[in-house]
Amino acid sequence: MEPVVTVGLDGSPESLAAAHWAADEAERRRLTLRLLHAWPLLAPEPPRAPAEVDQNYWAKRIVHNARAELQASHPGLSIVGNLVAEDAQDALLQAASESEMTVLGSRGLGAVGSYFLGDISMPVVARADRPVVLVRAETREAGPRPAPGKAGGVVVALKLHGPSDDLLEFAFVSAAARGVPLRAVHGRTLPLHAHVPWGTDHAVTEEITRDAQKHLSLALRPWREKFPGVEVVDGVVLESPAKAVMQAADGAGLLVVGRRKHLPGPASHLGPMTQAAAHHARCPVAVVPHD
Repeated sequence: MEPVVTVGLDGSPESLAAAHWAADEAERRRLTLRLLHAWPLLAPEPPRAPAEVDQNYWAKRIVHNARAELQASHPGLSIVGNLVAEDAQDALLQAASESEMTVLGSRGLGAVGSYFLGDISMPVVARADRPVVLVRAETREAGPRPAPGKAGGVVVALKLHGPSDDLLEFAFVSAAARGVPLRAVHGRTLPLHAHVPWGTDHAVTEEITRDAQKHLSLALRPWREKFPGVEVVDGVVLESPAKAVMQAADGAGLLVVGRRKHLPGPASHLGPMTQAAAHHARCPVAVVPHD
């Protein structure tokens, strides 16, 4: 199968915003865009059935309208529609395993009223084999798309515990495709012994910062060499990782966070930092599974 960017459609404003973001991304990366609508009650396609008796009319309309709107704004983009008679979560997980990335609409912590959101999107994020990007409707409504080089930069959050090559590759490729700077941030909560009655022990905080900065620089070095055209800013923030990444993401065009692929226990889950990003970040959030 040719490389694709898949977006889940359910007719909601959030899924349409996700489709527009996915179309931009597919065009940047020169990939095909796949519009996926899954519904367990999708009926077998009858031969030459008139529209007034077609049980799949509304499902077809969701995909058709989105495709027409996206093709008008991206005339050179290859776009395919995909209707499947499956549970949405299962269909999206299968699509994610076949796609360069999967894009879903997100409402953060707001009310949930559409099929792909809430109970569907977060399990897909937690279990997908490939990157999943969450896009809010506000992303599209914020205004016209900035000119190249003027869009918000890419922010990547690093824990520095174990390898993170998949995460960094996604972040660097995204920054290079957009022609924007990449900001790598590592948040670290201060240990108890760093706190003293008058505030914090500067000797301890400086030692922690130096150690974290050393590991951050080492993690970034091979990727800086591989992507010399990407401007990289890195820094250590002595705050909880969740708070540090949310501060860094303010004004960003894309936030990239990681999720461990293989964790102990029967069910996949998201860490506090990834949960905070998925629920509270105003920009699109890419969740990248990595070893």
